[in-house]
Amino acid sequence: MSHFTVNQEDAVHDTLPLFSLTIEDSHAAALHSDSDTQTALLQVLRGHYGLPVFDHMEGLYTRLTVEDNVSFYHKWFGCRVPLPEVLVQFDLQSCAGQTLEHCSVSDMRRIHFAKYYMSGGREMVFREPVHGVDIRTTNTFLHMLHNLKEESVPVLVLVSNMEHAVLLGDVAYKLNQNGLQEVETQEESASESEHNGAPATANLFKIPAKVGDKMILFDPPEIDYIESRDGKAEIVINEESYTMDSTLTEAGSKLEVYGFYRCHRSYIVNLQKVREIITWSKNAYSLRMDNKTQSTIPLSRTKLHDIQDKFSLR
Repeated sequence: MSHFTVNQEDAVHDTLPLFSLTIEDSHAAALHSDSDTQTALLQVLRGHYGLPVFDHMEGLYTRLTVEDNVSFYHKWFGCRVPLPEVLVQFDLQSCAGQTLEHCSVSDMRRIHFAKYYMSGGREMVFREPVHGVDIRTTNTFLHMLHNLKEESVPVLVLVSNMEHAVLLGDVAYKLNQNGLQEVETQEESASESEHNGAPATANLFKIPAKVGDKMILFDPPEIDYIESRDGKAEIVINEESYTMDSTLTEAGSKLEVYGFYRCHRSYIVNLQKVREIITWSKNAYSLRMDNKTQSTIPLSRTKLHDIQDKFSLR
Protein backbone atom coordinates (compact mmCIF):
# COMPACT_ATOMS: atom_id res chain seq x y z
CA MET A 1 0.00 0.00 0.00
CA SER A 2 1.24 3.50 -0.87
CA HIS A 3 0.28 6.70 0.87
CA PHE A 4 1.02 10.14 -0.57
CA THR A 5 0.45 13.36 1.33
CA VAL A 6 1.21 16.86 0.10
CA ASN A 7 1.61 19.09 3.15
CA GLN A 8 2.05 22.84 3.30
CA GLU A 9 5.85 22.50 3.32
CA ASP A 10 5.71 20.25 0.25
CA ALA A 11 3.51 22.56 -1.80
CA VAL A 12 6.35 24.69 -3.11
CA HIS A 13 4.18 25.80 -6.03
CA ASP A 14 0.95 27.77 -5.81
CA THR A 15 -0.46 25.40 -8.44
CA LEU A 16 -0.23 22.37 -6.14
CA PRO A 17 -3.08 22.06 -3.59
CA LEU A 18 -2.76 20.09 -0.36
CA PHE A 19 -4.09 16.54 -0.51
CA SER A 20 -3.69 12.99 0.77
CA LEU A 21 -4.02 9.82 -1.35
CA THR A 22 -3.76 6.16 -0.39
CA ILE A 23 -3.39 3.44 -3.03
CA GLU A 24 -4.02 -0.12 -1.91
CA ASP A 25 -1.86 -3.00 -3.10
CA SER A 26 -3.14 -4.51 -6.37
CA HIS A 27 -4.79 -1.23 -7.35
CA ALA A 28 -4.10 1.48 -9.90
CA ALA A 29 -5.16 5.07 -9.26
CA ALA A 30 -5.26 7.60 -12.10
CA LEU A 31 -4.88 11.27 -11.26
CA HIS A 32 -6.07 13.88 -13.74
CA SER A 33 -4.70 17.43 -13.58
CA ASP A 34 -3.43 20.20 -15.81
CA SER A 35 0.23 20.20 -16.88
CA ASP A 36 1.37 22.81 -14.34
CA THR A 37 -0.12 20.89 -11.40
CA GLN A 38 1.31 17.66 -12.78
CA THR A 39 4.82 19.14 -12.99
CA ALA A 40 4.63 20.45 -9.42
CA LEU A 41 3.39 17.07 -8.16
CA LEU A 42 6.24 15.27 -9.93
CA GLN A 43 8.76 17.40 -8.03
CA VAL A 44 7.18 16.35 -4.73
CA LEU A 45 7.03 12.65 -5.67
CA ARG A 46 10.67 12.66 -6.76
CA GLY A 47 12.03 14.99 -4.11
CA HIS A 48 10.02 14.21 -0.96
CA TYR A 49 9.21 10.55 -1.59
CA GLY A 50 12.25 9.66 -3.70
CA LEU A 51 10.08 7.80 -6.19
CA PRO A 52 11.22 7.08 -9.74
CA VAL A 53 8.63 8.49 -12.14
CA PHE A 54 8.39 6.60 -15.40
CA ASP A 55 7.95 9.35 -17.97
CA HIS A 56 9.64 7.65 -20.97
CA MET A 57 12.16 10.50 -21.09
CA GLU A 58 15.35 8.74 -19.98
CA GLY A 59 17.60 7.53 -22.73
CA LEU A 60 17.87 4.10 -24.27
CA TYR A 61 20.68 2.80 -26.46
CA THR A 62 19.49 3.99 -29.87
CA ARG A 63 22.25 2.25 -31.83
CA LEU A 64 21.39 -1.13 -30.35
CA THR A 65 18.50 -3.31 -31.43
CA VAL A 66 15.25 -3.58 -29.51
CA GLU A 67 16.20 -7.06 -28.28
CA ASP A 68 19.68 -5.92 -27.20
CA ASN A 69 18.18 -3.06 -25.18
CA VAL A 70 15.64 -5.30 -23.49
CA SER A 71 18.30 -7.97 -22.88
CA PHE A 72 20.63 -5.41 -21.25
CA TYR A 73 18.01 -4.22 -18.77
CA HIS A 74 16.77 -7.78 -18.25
CA LYS A 75 20.23 -8.64 -16.87
CA TRP A 76 20.67 -5.25 -15.14
CA PHE A 77 17.49 -5.62 -13.08
CA GLY A 78 17.80 -9.38 -12.63
CA CYS A 79 14.35 -9.95 -14.09
CA ARG A 80 13.07 -13.47 -13.50
CA VAL A 81 10.64 -13.48 -16.41
CA PRO A 82 12.35 -15.17 -19.40
CA LEU A 83 13.52 -12.70 -22.03
CA PRO A 84 11.40 -14.20 -24.87
CA GLU A 85 8.30 -13.81 -22.68
CA VAL A 86 9.12 -10.16 -22.03
CA LEU A 87 9.43 -9.49 -25.77
CA VAL A 88 6.05 -11.13 -26.41
CA GLN A 89 4.35 -9.49 -23.42
CA PHE A 90 5.29 -6.04 -24.70
CA ASP A 91 4.63 -6.90 -28.36
CA LEU A 92 8.26 -6.35 -29.35
CA GLN A 93 8.97 -9.64 -31.13
CA SER A 94 8.20 -8.24 -34.59
CA CYS A 95 10.69 -5.37 -34.22
CA ALA A 96 13.25 -7.16 -32.02
CA GLY A 97 15.96 -6.98 -34.69
CA GLN A 98 15.52 -3.28 -35.48
CA THR A 99 17.75 -0.59 -34.05
CA LEU A 100 15.90 2.00 -32.00
CA GLU A 101 16.67 4.63 -34.64
CA HIS A 102 14.17 2.90 -36.92
CA CYS A 103 11.42 2.37 -34.34
CA SER A 104 8.15 4.29 -34.19
CA VAL A 105 7.02 6.37 -31.22
CA SER A 106 4.70 3.57 -30.15
CA ASP A 107 7.47 0.96 -30.45
CA MET A 108 9.72 3.13 -28.27
CA ARG A 109 6.99 3.50 -25.66
CA ARG A 110 6.58 -0.29 -25.41
CA ILE A 111 10.35 -0.65 -24.95
CA HIS A 112 10.13 1.80 -22.05
CA PHE A 113 7.20 -0.16 -20.61
CA ALA A 114 9.32 -3.33 -20.73
CA LYS A 115 12.19 -1.55 -18.97
CA TYR A 116 9.90 -0.19 -16.24
CA TYR A 117 8.26 -3.56 -15.69
CA MET A 118 11.60 -5.37 -15.40
CA SER A 119 12.84 -2.82 -12.82
CA GLY A 120 10.65 -4.59 -10.27
CA GLY A 121 9.61 -1.50 -8.30
CA ARG A 122 7.49 -2.02 -5.19
CA GLU A 123 5.36 0.96 -6.22
CA MET A 124 5.22 2.62 -9.61
CA VAL A 125 4.35 6.08 -10.91
CA PHE A 126 3.70 6.64 -14.62
CA ARG A 127 3.37 9.99 -16.37
CA GLU A 128 1.22 10.19 -19.53
CA PRO A 129 1.89 6.55 -20.48
CA VAL A 130 -0.56 6.32 -23.40
CA HIS A 131 -0.43 9.89 -24.73
CA GLY A 132 0.18 9.94 -28.48
CA VAL A 133 0.48 6.18 -29.02
CA ASP A 134 -1.49 3.62 -31.01
CA ILE A 135 -4.20 1.27 -29.73
CA ARG A 136 -1.81 -1.69 -29.62
CA THR A 137 0.51 0.19 -27.25
CA THR A 138 -2.40 1.32 -25.07
CA ASN A 139 -3.54 -2.31 -24.79
CA THR A 140 0.03 -3.32 -23.92
CA PHE A 141 0.07 -0.84 -21.04
CA LEU A 142 -3.31 -2.09 -19.80
CA HIS A 143 -1.97 -5.63 -19.86
CA MET A 144 1.10 -4.51 -17.89
CA LEU A 145 -1.15 -2.80 -15.33
CA HIS A 146 -3.03 -6.07 -14.92
CA ASN A 147 0.21 -7.95 -14.28
CA LEU A 148 1.45 -5.34 -11.79
CA LYS A 149 -1.80 -5.58 -9.86
CA GLU A 150 -1.52 -9.38 -9.87
CA GLU A 151 1.90 -8.88 -8.25
CA SER A 152 0.37 -6.55 -5.61
CA VAL A 153 2.21 -3.47 -6.89
CA PRO A 154 0.33 -0.19 -6.23
CA VAL A 155 0.36 2.08 -9.29
CA LEU A 156 -0.21 5.82 -9.68
CA VAL A 157 -0.85 7.11 -13.22
CA LEU A 158 -0.63 10.86 -13.89
CA VAL A 159 -2.59 12.12 -16.91
CA SER A 160 -3.94 15.36 -18.33
CA ASN A 161 -6.74 13.66 -20.28
CA MET A 162 -9.87 12.62 -18.39
CA GLU A 163 -10.62 9.77 -20.80
CA HIS A 164 -7.20 8.29 -20.03
CA ALA A 165 -7.85 8.65 -16.29
CA VAL A 166 -11.12 6.71 -16.53
CA LEU A 167 -9.55 4.09 -18.81
CA LEU A 168 -6.39 3.40 -16.79
CA GLY A 169 -7.41 3.71 -13.17
CA ASP A 170 -9.42 1.40 -10.96
CA VAL A 171 -10.24 4.72 -9.33
CA ALA A 172 -9.88 8.07 -11.11
CA TYR A 173 -9.26 11.37 -9.34
CA LYS A 174 -9.04 14.97 -10.44
CA LEU A 175 -6.60 17.34 -8.77
CA ASN A 176 -7.23 21.06 -9.11
CA GLN A 177 -7.33 24.23 -7.03
CA ASN A 178 -10.19 22.74 -4.97
CA GLY A 179 -8.08 19.74 -3.94
CA LEU A 180 -8.37 16.05 -4.73
CA GLN A 181 -11.77 14.69 -5.78
CA GLU A 182 -12.79 11.23 -6.90
CA VAL A 183 -14.38 11.01 -10.34
CA GLU A 184 -17.68 9.17 -10.17
CA THR A 185 -18.23 6.65 -12.94
CA GLN A 186 -20.67 3.85 -13.62
CA GLU A 187 -20.26 0.88 -15.94
CA GLU A 188 -22.76 0.40 -18.74
CA SER A 189 -23.95 -3.19 -18.78
CA ALA A 190 -25.52 -4.90 -21.77
CA SER A 191 -28.66 -5.67 -19.78
CA GLU A 192 -29.07 -2.00 -18.90
CA SER A 193 -28.65 -0.84 -22.48
CA GLU A 194 -31.21 -3.39 -23.70
CA HIS A 195 -33.75 -2.68 -20.96
CA ASN A 196 -37.03 -1.48 -22.43
CA GLY A 197 -39.00 -0.85 -19.28
CA ALA A 198 -39.95 2.50 -17.81
CA PRO A 199 -37.05 4.96 -17.77
CA ALA A 200 -35.33 5.59 -14.46
CA THR A 201 -35.91 8.91 -12.77
CA ALA A 202 -33.22 11.37 -13.89
CA ASN A 203 -30.71 12.39 -11.24
CA LEU A 204 -30.22 16.07 -11.95
CA PHE A 205 -27.51 16.50 -9.32
CA LYS A 206 -25.01 14.67 -11.55
CA ILE A 207 -24.77 15.17 -15.30
CA PRO A 208 -23.72 12.01 -17.21
CA ALA A 209 -21.46 11.95 -20.25
CA LYS A 210 -19.94 9.05 -22.14
CA VAL A 211 -16.27 8.04 -22.01
CA GLY A 212 -15.84 4.78 -23.91
CA ASP A 213 -18.04 2.14 -22.27
CA LYS A 214 -18.38 4.13 -19.06
CA MET A 215 -20.48 7.03 -17.94
CA ILE A 216 -18.67 9.82 -16.13
CA LEU A 217 -20.75 11.97 -13.78
CA PHE A 218 -20.18 15.72 -13.46
CA ASP A 219 -21.41 18.24 -10.93
CA PRO A 220 -23.16 21.06 -12.84
CA PRO A 221 -20.88 23.79 -11.36
CA GLU A 222 -17.86 22.07 -12.98
CA ILE A 223 -19.19 22.63 -16.50
CA ASP A 224 -17.99 25.69 -18.44
CA TYR A 225 -20.44 25.42 -21.32
CA ILE A 226 -22.22 22.93 -23.56
CA GLU A 227 -21.91 22.91 -27.34
CA SER A 228 -23.98 21.21 -30.02
CA ARG A 229 -21.94 19.01 -32.36
CA ASP A 230 -23.44 16.65 -34.92
CA GLY A 231 -26.78 16.70 -33.15
CA LYS A 232 -25.32 15.75 -29.75
CA ALA A 233 -24.59 17.95 -26.76
CA GLU A 234 -20.94 18.08 -25.68
CA ILE A 235 -19.90 19.18 -22.20
CA VAL A 236 -16.77 21.33 -22.13
CA ILE A 237 -14.65 21.49 -18.96
CA ASN A 238 -11.16 23.01 -19.00
CA GLU A 239 -10.68 22.46 -22.75
CA GLU A 240 -11.85 18.82 -22.66
CA SER A 241 -15.09 17.66 -24.27
CA TYR A 242 -17.44 14.86 -23.22
CA THR A 243 -20.42 13.66 -25.25
CA MET A 244 -23.85 13.56 -23.64
CA ASP A 245 -26.60 11.17 -24.69
CA SER A 246 -28.96 14.07 -25.34
CA THR A 247 -29.52 17.04 -27.60
CA LEU A 248 -28.68 20.60 -26.63
CA THR A 249 -32.36 21.35 -26.03
CA GLU A 250 -32.73 18.36 -23.70
CA ALA A 251 -29.56 19.32 -21.83
CA GLY A 252 -30.78 22.89 -21.46
CA SER A 253 -34.09 21.84 -19.92
CA LYS A 254 -32.28 19.73 -17.32
CA LEU A 255 -29.66 22.33 -16.44
CA GLU A 256 -31.71 25.55 -16.43
CA VAL A 257 -32.40 25.15 -12.71
CA TYR A 258 -28.62 25.13 -12.08
CA GLY A 259 -28.05 28.51 -13.71
CA PHE A 260 -27.38 27.45 -17.29
CA TYR A 261 -28.59 29.63 -20.17
CA ARG A 262 -29.15 29.02 -23.89
CA CYS A 263 -27.22 32.00 -25.24
CA HIS A 264 -27.07 30.80 -28.86
CA ARG A 265 -28.68 28.08 -30.94
CA SER A 266 -25.47 26.01 -30.57
CA TYR A 267 -24.40 26.91 -27.01
CA ILE A 268 -25.52 26.75 -23.39
CA VAL A 269 -23.33 28.54 -20.83
CA ASN A 270 -22.91 28.25 -17.10
CA LEU A 271 -23.88 31.78 -16.03
CA GLN A 272 -21.70 31.48 -12.92
CA LYS A 273 -18.66 31.24 -15.21
CA VAL A 274 -19.45 34.21 -17.45
CA ARG A 275 -16.75 36.83 -16.92
CA GLU A 276 -17.65 39.47 -19.53
CA ILE A 277 -20.18 40.42 -22.19
CA ILE A 278 -18.24 41.56 -25.25
CA THR A 279 -19.66 43.91 -27.87
CA TRP A 280 -17.84 43.45 -31.17
CA SER A 281 -20.17 45.64 -33.22
CA LYS A 282 -23.77 46.85 -33.07
CA ASN A 283 -25.13 43.36 -33.79
CA ALA A 284 -22.28 41.04 -32.75
CA TYR A 285 -21.79 39.90 -29.17
CA SER A 286 -19.91 37.22 -27.24
CA LEU A 287 -19.55 35.95 -23.69
CA ARG A 288 -16.08 35.54 -22.23
CA MET A 289 -15.89 32.60 -19.85
CA ASP A 290 -13.91 32.50 -16.63
CA ASN A 291 -11.97 29.35 -17.46
CA LYS A 292 -8.37 28.47 -18.22
CA THR A 293 -8.55 29.44 -21.90
CA GLN A 294 -10.88 32.44 -21.43
CA SER A 295 -13.21 30.93 -24.03
CA THR A 296 -15.46 33.26 -26.03
CA ILE A 297 -18.97 31.96 -26.73
CA PRO A 298 -21.29 33.60 -29.27
CA LEU A 299 -24.29 35.47 -27.88
CA SER A 300 -27.31 35.86 -30.12
CA ARG A 301 -28.40 39.45 -30.67
CA THR A 302 -31.93 38.57 -29.55
CA LYS A 303 -30.57 37.25 -26.23
CA LEU A 304 -28.63 40.38 -25.27
CA HIS A 305 -31.32 42.13 -23.25
CA ASP A 306 -32.38 38.89 -21.58
CA ILE A 307 -28.89 38.09 -20.31
CA GLN A 308 -28.38 41.70 -19.23
CA ASP A 309 -31.52 41.34 -17.12
CA LYS A 310 -30.20 38.15 -15.56
CA PHE A 311 -27.08 40.00 -14.44
CA SER A 312 -29.10 43.11 -13.45
CA LEU A 313 -27.21 45.23 -15.98
CA ARG A 314 -30.23 47.23 -17.16
